[in-house]
Amino acid sequence: MKLTPREYQKRIFETCTKKNCLVVLPTGLGKTLIALMLAKERVNKFPGSKILFLAPTRPLVEQHYHSFKKDSDFENMHIFTGKINSKKRKEIWKNAQIIFSTPQCIQNDLKNHLIDLKEVSLLIEDEAHRCLKNYSYTFVAKKYIDQAKNSRLLGLTASPSSEKEKIREICKNLDIKDVEIRTRFSEDVKPYLQELTTDIIKVEFPPELKAIRSFLKKIYDKKIDELKKRKFLFQRVNKITLLDLQKNLMRKITTGNKHFNILRAVSICAQAIKIQHALELLETQTVETLNYYLQGLYDQARKKQSKGVVRLVNSKEFQEAYLLAISLKNTDFEHPKLERLKELIKEEFKEGFKAIVFSQYRDSVNKINKELTSAGFKSNVFIGQASGRLDGLSQKEQQQILQKFKDNKINMLVSTSIGEEGLDIPEVNMVVFYEPVPSAIRKIQRRGRTARLKPGKLVILMTKGTRDESYHWAAHYKEKKMHEALEDFKNGLQKKQKDFSDFRQA
Repeated sequence: MKLTPREYQKRIFETCTKKNCLVVLPTGLGKTLIALMLAKERVNKFPGSKILFLAPTRPLVEQHYHSFKKDSDFENMHIFTGKINSKKRKEIWKNAQIIFSTPQCIQNDLKNHLIDLKEVSLLIEDEAHRCLKNYSYTFVAKKYIDQAKNSRLLGLTASPSSEKEKIREICKNLDIKDVEIRTRFSEDVKPYLQELTTDIIKVEFPPELKAIRSFLKKIYDKKIDELKKRKFLFQRVNKITLLDLQKNLMRKITTGNKHFNILRAVSICAQAIKIQHALELLETQTVETLNYYLQGLYDQARKKQSKGVVRLVNSKEFQEAYLLAISLKNTDFEHPKLERLKELIKEEFKEGFKAIVFSQYRDSVNKINKELTSAGFKSNVFIGQASGRLDGLSQKEQQQILQKFKDNKINMLVSTSIGEEGLDIPEVNMVVFYEPVPSAIRKIQRRGRTARLKPGKLVILMTKGTRDESYHWAAHYKEKKMHEALEDFKNGLQKKQKDFSDFRQA
């Protein structure tokens, strides 16, 4: 099949033929086509060589395989999964031209000396922002750099990180020599995209929920004060500082320091984290989601799974908050976001309308979906596999739901983060954030589901005076920082190369 790349894809491809490159391109703007063009170029340049295409999940691996199959005449393309016997993979590897795999599968085969990467002329790592620390991507990339005769690396991502250090680490792990960055506002991208309108819809935080918050906040403040008195907290406190403190305390205990003060601090810190999570659910999710969580804490206390949780649920403030939450659930009182969401979809709904509603938590996803289907919309949950007490969808069920969405048998997906990254989800008219997310990566990925081939709308539901507002601005500034950090890194690479070139000519 004849490929017709866009102008920006041609420019990015030209860079990728010369150097190991990190390509930062929003979802839906054709990263896979760039990979395919480069794969063809490498096989032509090094006949008999192999291409290795890695993606973090099996559905994404299969998606890339089918894209290559549809748009190229490559032969001997194979998918590697854990379901294929390792001896069989070893045999397939010998004659395969292109291998599509999860990184864990290749890592295992390399460790077991079943394969080597000597003849691989191109390694592609999709969702390259995962190439950090001990993730399998890092191991495979290092082995590739060591073993390949004619190496070329291509990293693909919609958004690497807002932190300079993480961007440097990703680029170091992939031996990146250049970065190609595009946003939907880049001059060579704009002609190919449709208008995206953004609406931030603010709702009031009702007095009924404020009453619960006041009880939970009293518990939280007590726990934080106690950690400060015990000299474990000194700075302004948020979720990250508490999680870091918990990690540090646990490290001390595992290395043998079991002083009473440390053991007590671990318990207090865990209680503070649990109450902070309850506050987040209260402010940003549904009353039903909050109730499930509080009930879960009661169940843990009843089974005496943790002394800290027993202390927590026995406190007067917790019991008051819990009774209020139950009474609201029993009267079908819900967070005002839910009603506003239904109104919004009614306003926007027309023939052929498609939407994705994103929410962080499965309980919220289930509740939102139940409300939308009750209102007469053809909606379906889109979640990951089973986890703990929560049911999930197998990868086969996920694919079936996406097919129904493509075939217009349903017109709405209510999705957790699984709908953010990579998967081939049809373009939608509207993306709704049930809550803002503090991550720039996740915000960019969610937003990229609309306004590609037709005009789209992004709606962010926000509860006034809650962490919804701070999370929204956190993601906004992180995205800005990400682009600045990428430009700085790119300029730094170009300066190094120029200095080296000047040095050789001198």
